[in-house]
Amino acid sequence: MLGTHAKILQTIPWMRDRTAALVRTVADLDRLSLFLAAAQILLITGAFGSLLAQSNWTMVLLYGFLLAAGVGWIVRQALTAKIVTFLMTATTLVTLGLIAAFLVRESIPVVRHSGLGLISPFGSNEWAASQQQFTLVPMIWGTALTTGVAILVAAPFGVAGALFISDIAPDWLREIVKPAVELLAGIPSIVYGFIGVTIIDPYVANLLSISPGALFVIGLIIGFMALPTVISVAEDALSAVPESMKDGSLAMGVTDWQTMKSVSIPTAFSGISAAVLLGVGRAIGETMAATVIIAHSRRLPGPELYNVFDSTETLTTLIASSYGNATPGSKFMSALFAAGVLLLVIVTGLGIVSQLIEQRMHRKLGEGQ
Repeated sequence: MLGTHAKILQTIPWMRDRTAALVRTVADLDRLSLFLAAAQILLITGAFGSLLAQSNWTMVLLYGFLLAAGVGWIVRQALTAKIVTFLMTATTLVTLGLIAAFLVRESIPVVRHSGLGLISPFGSNEWAASQQQFTLVPMIWGTALTTGVAILVAAPFGVAGALFISDIAPDWLREIVKPAVELLAGIPSIVYGFIGVTIIDPYVANLLSISPGALFVIGLIIGFMALPTVISVAEDALSAVPESMKDGSLAMGVTDWQTMKSVSIPTAFSGISAAVLLGVGRAIGETMAATVIIAHSRRLPGPELYNVFDSTETLTTLIASSYGNATPGSKFMSALFAAGVLLLVIVTGLGIVSQLIEQRMHRKLGEGQ
């Protein structure tokens, strides 16, 4: 709490200074610049509001903004660049806020209907849409289990790949491997799902004598989908370790592996943790890979809750497999929106935590230098 309070106190003067700088900038504008700035802001704001209201004036206002921005780019390029970048950033933030608000609003009916039973594990935990009985506990638990398996897959393989790229591979090989790994992030999730349902799922089912669509397979696929992000971010963290620390370790006579194990990994551990969280958080939101594999059994795993070789449902697969059958405005549809809210909170939380951990690592390394 003290750290948060200190950050707030540090932020207030910064905001005051930025506001004063903005006021001075506006005061220094000539009439033409002020007119162009006001026209661009008013036109894009009107276009955005018209879009939300589904008005026919949307395109007219948008074309007006493009015209004003074009004129501004010719006569006041620097000012127009600042205005456009500010407007695009503000539009992005407002859009994300509206999406979150819309999800929350649409989920209110099922929250009123089911109360805490929607997410409480102490109720019946049975999903029966025909009886207007909704619970997201099996889906939350299924998401947690698949995430746990994904972390067990992505963490060791991701760290190993990052170590190879940052500390082992020669420069010429690093220039080939790193872009190739980053390109893997562009593979559509349905491709991973197709490989999983046709190759991995039948193989694991026959090998372990389990039913197809097990949570273990889903977690395995999600873990591999997270690998490009984990490797890329973890490699950046390992590359941020000062070379002087590694050279000092080698000068004492230790091997390269001992240096990586005792210097590189501990120093960059915060960044590596952030890489795993960020990678898995992004992979959790991927829907199609899990939807085509999972058995869509809306119940808790059995006989033990931690049985990853059984099947249930996850938050993403629930939405993907059910929205086509849900009637708009029904409790069923509202429950799907509630699942979306939980998914948004989980993924956003993982992203925020990973960013905070990564910032902490950079501060730590900066102080060490």
